[in-house]
Amino acid sequence: MAKHEQQERPADAERSWQLARACFDRAEFSTNSVQRAELAQQGIAAARNALAQQSNSAPAHYYLAMNLGQLARTKTLGALRLVDEMEAEFKTARALDELFDYAGPDRNLGRLYFQAPSTLSVGDRKLAKVHLDKAAKLAPDYPENQLNLIEAALRWNQLGTARKELEAFDSKLDEARRTFSGEAWVGAWLDWNGRLQAIRSALRKPADTPARAGGMRKAP
Repeated sequence: MAKHEQQERPADAERSWQLARACFDRAEFSTNSVQRAELAQQGIAAARNALAQQSNSAPAHYYLAMNLGQLARTKTLGALRLVDEMEAEFKTARALDELFDYAGPDRNLGRLYFQAPSTLSVGDRKLAKVHLDKAAKLAPDYPENQLNLIEAALRWNQLGTARKELEAFDSKLDEARRTFSGEAWVGAWLDWNGRLQAIRSALRKPADTPARAGGMRKAP
């Protein structure tokens, strides 16, 4: 649907970034790298088309970065170059609209710095903490923002902080399930519930057993 609408009105920036969003969503459920790369390339092209029409579109910069991330997942060589571009696009999206997608630019910058290696790439623990904290401050009720903080604390062996953040998360969990409900959120909750289970398991294990870190996600 999104591709058909964008083809009918290629000069419509919003339709183009909506197509980029749809490509990212579909790529999340890809079963192989070839399909993921094809969808990512379509999303990148759609986002670049949106930016050609409206260069200050926060969603277009954001979904360009998200699809670059999908493409990077399919590559061994060349992934570092894509990571640098992702970082730049998330920063631009953040400057234009830091609240977009429940503080998505800060959330994904934080995850990028958290997950990327510090050698030969952009990995940076201090920057990860800054952006993950900022996302949680800007959109404190969005579950993934809090999950990211807990996973980071576990990775850094800050078990007291992880338990404190988990307690805060649990206090808002029922309300979050009511707020982010419906068919559009089913996939997100599958991811969040799995990560929450891994966090609880990790906090019952020795300190050297980290929780599974989730991937970049956006709101449905």
